[in-house]
Amino acid sequence: MTIWRPASAIRLKALGLHWRGDRLLAAEVLDDAGRVKGVRPLGGTVEFGETAEAAVIREFREELGITVQPLGPPVFMENLYIHEGRQGHEILAVFDVAFPPGAFADMTRIAFSEDDGTACAAEWFALDRLDLPGGPQLYPAGLKAHLLKTG
Repeated sequence: MTIWRPASAIRLKALGLHWRGDRLLAAEVLDDAGRVKGVRPLGGTVEFGETAEAAVIREFREELGITVQPLGPPVFMENLYIHEGRQGHEILAVFDVAFPPGAFADMTRIAFSEDDGTACAAEWFALDRLDLPGGPQLYPAGLKAHLLKTG
């Protein structure tokens, strides 16, 4: 298992929200013991010289092997957080995205790998099952409130 720590700099990330009915596709976020502590929409770091829109398309291509279509401009969020005792700071460009017709239609859980080979898994989560005591949190903090307000 790979131990991950936040970068010690502000990072620009692009995330994609893909819905199946009222369920959001999100990848598991693990603690150092390998337990699921939360979930987060798929996406990743915007590279120098790359737009956030290009980054979200690239990230889904790298992680799931599909080309997503952003459905409008992003919503920007600032995310200050602590992961395993270390401070993280991100600016997030959050896009609604559409999958190609039929992509993953028969799957409830998707296994994929990060660039460094780390095994990951994503599935569709109902928002009302997230951010409950003892259950997985939706990251970034504040995303669920934003989605409920705009949805």
